[in-house]
Amino acid sequence: MRVTLAQTSPKLNRTNLDDIVEIIQVLKESSDLIVFPELSLSGYLLQDKLFEDAYTLDELDVLKDLSKDIDIVVGAALKDGNMFRNSALYYSDGKFISKHIKVHLPNYGMFEEARYFEGGESFESFEVNAKKISMLVCEDLWHTSVHEELIRLNPDIIIVLVASPARGFNADSLDIEQKWYSIIKQVAKECQAKLLFVNRVGFEDGLGFWGGSCVVDQSGQIMDKLALFKTQIKTFEI
Repeated sequence: MRVTLAQTSPKLNRTNLDDIVEIIQVLKESSDLIVFPELSLSGYLLQDKLFEDAYTLDELDVLKDLSKDIDIVVGAALKDGNMFRNSALYYSDGKFISKHIKVHLPNYGMFEEARYFEGGESFESFEVNAKKISMLVCEDLWHTSVHEELIRLNPDIIIVLVASPARGFNADSLDIEQKWYSIIKQVAKECQAKLLFVNRVGFEDGLGFWGGSCVVDQSGQIMDKLALFKTQIKTFEI
């Protein structure tokens, strides 16, 4: 299976959809699945821009059409009636397959997600091409109760969409990078599943996002990794 990690730098506007479509069109013949980061359709620090920049599912039908050639996972701010949801969306075979609504919304320090988004309530697995898949969004994976739920769901592939700001700079690495890698290695090993970690890059209002997207195997080893702080799109065989 050929998997593409799209470590992009979303802008705080709706032009991201055009950029994502362009990337997919280039890769649709050479990859089986492409994964974009958390809120890759809109940027992260939306705040009140949600009212103009959040999407409804029918506005994303172009992704449904493109998924006839390649499976697609994107992060989107979705309108849900009078509420907004931080969501991961999966498209395959010309159809919208599944949606995960971020359950654990951070609301401390630099984060204000719970002020703007309504959280989800559950974690699921779904089947595509005889593989069980579970999707999570960023903070979801920092809760041990979620790890237990993933073990119960028993997916073959875990997809984690992330928008993680850089914190804890030191001589050799980032503290937040090491914390994230420790978590995803543990989860992959616990679940005996491949794990795709896709983190964004770029800057928004003083926040810098560090990237470092990677593929983790069932034994908890990082198989392949993208660069820090650089936009990078790369396809791996898993």
